[in-house]
Amino acid sequence: MVSGHLQRHALATALLAILASPALVSTAHAQDAAPAAEEQPTTLAGITVTAQKREEALQDVPISVTVLDEQLIQDTGVRDIKDLQVLVPGLTVTSTQNEAITTARIRGIGTVGDNVGLESSVGVVIDGVYRPRNSVGFGDLGQIERIEVLKGPQGTVFGKNTSAGVINVVTRRPSYTQSAEAEITAGNYGALGVAGSYNDALGENAAFSIYAAKRKRDGWMDVETGSGPRTEDKDYDQDFHTIRGKLLFEPTENLDILLSGDFTNRDENCCTAVQTVVGQSALALNAVAGHQTVAAPGDDPFDRVAYSNRPTTQKIKDSGVSAEVNWETGWFGGATLTSITASREWESINGLDYDFSTADILYRNADKDESFTGFDTFSQEFRLTGSTDRIDWMFGLFYSDEDLDRTETYRVGAHYEPYVSSLISNLVLGTLAQQLAPLGIPVDMTNPALFLSQVSGQPFGTNFAGLGAHDRYKQNAESLALFTNNTWHATDALDVTLGLRYTREKKELVSDYSNPNGSIGCGSMLANPAARVGGALYQRIPGLAMLPPELQAQIIGGAASQIVGYSCLPWSNALHSGRSTVQEGDEKEWSGTVKAAYRWNDNVMTYGSFARGHKGGGFNMDRVQSADGNSASGAGIMPVNDTSFGGEFVDSFELGAKTTWAGGTLLLNATLFHQEYEDFQLNSFLGTSFVVRSIPEVTSSGIDAELLWQPAAVPGLMLQGGLMYAKTEFGNDIPGPDFVERTPLSTSGALYKLPGATMPFAPEWSGSLSATYEWDFSSSLVGRFNIGAKYMGDYNTGSDLDVEKHQDSYTVVNARFGIGRDDGRWMLEFWGTNVTDTEYVQVGFDGPLQNLFPDPGNPFNTYNAFPAAPRMYGVTLRVRY
Repeated sequence: MVSGHLQRHALATALLAILASPALVSTAHAQDAAPAAEEQPTTLAGITVTAQKREEALQDVPISVTVLDEQLIQDTGVRDIKDLQVLVPGLTVTSTQNEAITTARIRGIGTVGDNVGLESSVGVVIDGVYRPRNSVGFGDLGQIERIEVLKGPQGTVFGKNTSAGVINVVTRRPSYTQSAEAEITAGNYGALGVAGSYNDALGENAAFSIYAAKRKRDGWMDVETGSGPRTEDKDYDQDFHTIRGKLLFEPTENLDILLSGDFTNRDENCCTAVQTVVGQSALALNAVAGHQTVAAPGDDPFDRVAYSNRPTTQKIKDSGVSAEVNWETGWFGGATLTSITASREWESINGLDYDFSTADILYRNADKDESFTGFDTFSQEFRLTGSTDRIDWMFGLFYSDEDLDRTETYRVGAHYEPYVSSLISNLVLGTLAQQLAPLGIPVDMTNPALFLSQVSGQPFGTNFAGLGAHDRYKQNAESLALFTNNTWHATDALDVTLGLRYTREKKELVSDYSNPNGSIGCGSMLANPAARVGGALYQRIPGLAMLPPELQAQIIGGAASQIVGYSCLPWSNALHSGRSTVQEGDEKEWSGTVKAAYRWNDNVMTYGSFARGHKGGGFNMDRVQSADGNSASGAGIMPVNDTSFGGEFVDSFELGAKTTWAGGTLLLNATLFHQEYEDFQLNSFLGTSFVVRSIPEVTSSGIDAELLWQPAAVPGLMLQGGLMYAKTEFGNDIPGPDFVERTPLSTSGALYKLPGATMPFAPEWSGSLSATYEWDFSSSLVGRFNIGAKYMGDYNTGSDLDVEKHQDSYTVVNARFGIGRDDGRWMLEFWGTNVTDTEYVQVGFDGPLQNLFPDPGNPFNTYNAFPAAPRMYGVTLRVRY
């Protein structure tokens, strides 16, 4: 087994050196001439895709796929995967507490972020290389040739299994024509960006291209920093640079070798949140901090003012090298052997203000020793592809070896103890006051913040301090798969496709937990809590001793359970400290697809398909605790050693039609789909930690329709759009205490609302429409205008479906107008994104430690959200040579 990033880099570097060696090039005979540029299709019916790893006409592929070409991507300002959602109905892409946590969803299905232990339901593949998480594909993608969004499981075609779809990004290859391109952009929020590229031939059988970009922007979120130490009063800024290079060798007519390398660095501030509902918990925060710590009730969250006293510095680096070799072997009638070798590194360091307030409660420093997530990935894919008169066939092997390192810390601030002590004391004493009032027994409610110190026996101010949790996770994941995808041309009209995949995945996780100096209070209470709580209660409730012994024991036991539970929250739980666990998983699974496509005539093709998809299981990389140490049990303080969760499976059924009209200038495609997910991996934030639950059943059913139209009556006009209806729901049978019932004093995140309900981030209706018009201004000038809009019906943004996290329907509009020379030498463009300044949130969530009651409308609870970006506009000058 290949293990360790040094071994992987050595292997990749050796392979690249061999492929690029002068000896290899010199032994090859030069081509007679550089390949001529392919002519562009004269009609839309000529659009080609590689959704089945071979060039095929879009209208011949029995897959629901949205294809976006370079010009449309440029017109709509798409630079990364998040921008892409404005063009694809049914696709949503969201970020949460930092830009390294990005989640893509198709048809309402996706893996909730914030936990790198979960793989992505929607895969991202860039130039044939699978990226291990959605966030790793989040960055300036450079010069894009096209993007294909494939919907549904695609494991028999792409190297890595995915259960919901694939975003396949194809960037521009080097050509033999010398060219140079440059652009400079300026916009609001102090935006400034420059990018340039150069392409040239290296003799008659080699060419290269290089692309570089630098982009900066001020933050669009104002930040109230309180007493600090944060000084940066803006957030969601941008400051990154990227460089990408490609080297193409074509030593013979039968062999081409493409070497690629890229590096991206981001050094920014992100991501604060706003309060959407301000509850009574804000009063407690304000009291301990001595100033306003969160938004005031009635403040508009879309004033985009966040409260944070700790830095949200983020540092992200992404780099890699790859080699793609295509050899027309002459075997089996001219089969092509393709090899894609890649080695990649990705790392992220993020500071975080966990409480999203200016009270100093919980935070994490932006330091590699305290906040680090890193992937070192080696992957190798082989494909042998060929055709006969009756069969298009492909056999492949995919291997990946991934090392994941994660360091997670919680630092306890000065306001933590008075705030938590006040909450616990008021909660416990207030509950007892209500219970004992009918008996005429008063409860001393004075100095509630000192009550916890009385119980613990520790001086006030020493129960919680310093570094509360310092945990390290190291995971190795090894995947090996054999796959095949074959199309039998049964008749001139009927095609039958059969795909099959066998996957074996092995994972090993080593977790080390420590509480250097942040769990004194919890540790003291673990020793005979009933006696400690009883002693303090008898002082505050003299009448307690008058009650029957059984009732006294019941009251003291209940209070002790609450106090210990809130004192031993995951980051401050002394039972975790010093633990080290090793978990292993080994999965062997079959998946596959069968499709039948019938071409009724040159303009109409219909198809039916079934696919069985699979996404691997894994381990929760967060502290997990429960009542008895079992992850499926109710709330408690016992550490859970087994944080594993099983694989996710899907059975997908589709009926589709692809139709061509008006002489190839109008494409209308539609797909009916029904997807049944088994053991869907739901990652839920419970107000204190993330817990992964396997949902037995999730279904997604609906229709997906798309349009491409170049009206002959209006030369220069291009319309691209789509509409999706999807009903995506949880099943009714969801086991476990979090789903079945709630208790009056349970912590936030109870999931009892899920059975039979609509999934989060799953609007029933979504649609997109883009219109581009190009015309002659004069004999040498052209104008180009594009407007694109994305509609999203209403949906919930919380995994627990709290009504406070509901997002109403909205529409986002982007626009661009350009004027330039008709030969493309230069163009000046004026652009805007979210031009109507639509206000909506990406994700709503419980205010950490500010949301203790799961009941809707409870006046105590505070809810937060990560808002979407406001209107942005600017101007771009492009020049080409």
